[in-house]
Amino acid sequence: MATLEGTTAIVTGSSRGIGADVATQLAAQGAAVVVNYRQKAPRATKVVAGIEAAGGRAVAVGADLTAPDGPAALVDAAVTSFGGLDLLVLNASGGMESTMGEDYALRLNRDAQVAMLTAAVEVMPPGSRVVFITSHQAHFVEKVETMEAYEPVARSKRAGEDALRAMIPELEAKGISLVVVSGDMIEGTVTATLLDRAAPGAIEARRQEAGRLYSVAEFATEIVRMVTSDVPTGHTEYVGGAEDFLAKG
Repeated sequence: MATLEGTTAIVTGSSRGIGADVATQLAAQGAAVVVNYRQKAPRATKVVAGIEAAGGRAVAVGADLTAPDGPAALVDAAVTSFGGLDLLVLNASGGMESTMGEDYALRLNRDAQVAMLTAAVEVMPPGSRVVFITSHQAHFVEKVETMEAYEPVARSKRAGEDALRAMIPELEAKGISLVVVSGDMIEGTVTATLLDRAAPGAIEARRQEAGRLYSVAEFATEIVRMVTSDVPTGHTEYVGGAEDFLAKG
């Protein structure tokens, strides 16, 4: 049974991987979804086609969240295509790319997240929800050492989480809640692949420590669950393998 009928969601970075699965699952529950991509239009178009083939509603929108007009383009698409915006899933992440500049991780993982939320709250009604997706390695980076290759990304994502949490009073005044979903390394993601390339054996080592690692689809299901879960604003949901991080932290 659809539980999100009549709502509209933006899922940033949703042309593949976790974001694509989240968009697809939200649409299956009745939400109209803005599928965001930066460069890979065919991938986003394929996600939209899959949603529509299953009877859902979606639109693909190209927008670079680090560009001044990127966040507004997504919000405009939600309002123009579907009449409003009720759910914002902040999934877009990066920083391990070698061609985007030294400050790219901070621009994407902190500045762009704040800019996206700032643009979105202008149209989101009371009762709306924002979900920020992060990793245990980033969420706990100030207390638990992480891999050297991932540390700049982890610190930039933690800075983004802190900046979003600082906006909670403003969100509460508008009746909007913020939930953080923190996951362990996820099997099959670009980040996991890049980390294993930079530090061979890193994924297997983490798999042994955690017992198992979630798949993309499994993690996406947990994210979608938090869209409607009855939890207070500011809640952090730990998905997979957080026990050792919590113990160390």
